[in-house]
Order: sequence, then structure tokens, then C-alpha cells
Amino acid sequence: MSQVSESIDVNVPIRAAYDQWTQFESFPEFMEGVDSVSQVDDVHNHWKVSTGGVSREFDTKITEQHPEERIAWTTVSGEVQQSGVVTFHKLDASSTRVTIQMDWEPQGVVEKAGDAVGVDERRVKGDAQRFKEFIESRGVETGAWRGDVPRE
Repeated sequence: MSQVSESIDVNVPIRAAYDQWTQFESFPEFMEGVDSVSQVDDVHNHWKVSTGGVSREFDTKITEQHPEERIAWTTVSGEVQQSGVVTFHKLDASSTRVTIQMDWEPQGVVEKAGDAVGVDERRVKGDAQRFKEFIESRGVETGAWRGDVPRE
């Protein structure tokens, strides 16, 4: 199992950062390799991704979600095995630290080689930077879901 953790400070209030992150269908706008995310219901999403010329689909389930605190997920079906959590920390009235932590199982020679040389870490770092640019350039979130999902 591989792991990555990345934090980035964004110059928007915690509510805007959190609310934007709940807009899963906007992920392709700032996440490299994410072709689409379809929200099935309040806790399930269907993902289509492309990495190293390989396309994959999988489903995730939100296992815990608390507004302006955290969103945790795990895969429940498909070709990708991963879990993670994104946490939100208020720095002051207009800035927030977003921390992304992920665990995944690289599959095949290409993914294992990429993991060994840090490709996934660079991708998550790039995704965090693009999220910062995305939310700061807009100034406001594109939508919000304020529901609470207790830990399973």
C-alpha cells in the first residue's frame, strides 16, 4: 500500500474551501487524470480516470464527512483500490489549510514504477496547487453540500 500526504494553504475562508471540495463533479477541472466524477447519491461517486494511457472506472463511498472539518472516502468497487481523507483547518478569517491524505494500491508494472519514483506524490501536489488556483481565481465556491456523514 502506498501513501501520500499534501497540505496547501488557500486564500479563501474555510467555508468556501470546504464547499468547493464537496463539488466532486468539478474535480476534472483541477485534478490531473480525472476524466469525470458522477455523484450517484449523498455518499457514492463514480469515477473515470486515465493514467499512463490506461483508463479505469471505480466507485467510492464517503465514510465520514463533517462540514468544514473532513471528508473521508474509500473505494467500494472497480479497478482502483484507494482510501483517503481531506481535512480543512481555518488559519484565519480568509485562509484555510487543506490537507489531502491518500492510501492506494498501485497495480501493474507501470503504476508500481511510477509509485517508486514519486509520480503519484507529484500528481497530488499538482492537484492541490491547481485546487488553490481554481478556488482563489473564482473567489467563491461553485456549489455546496453541507450534509454530515457519521464515521462508520
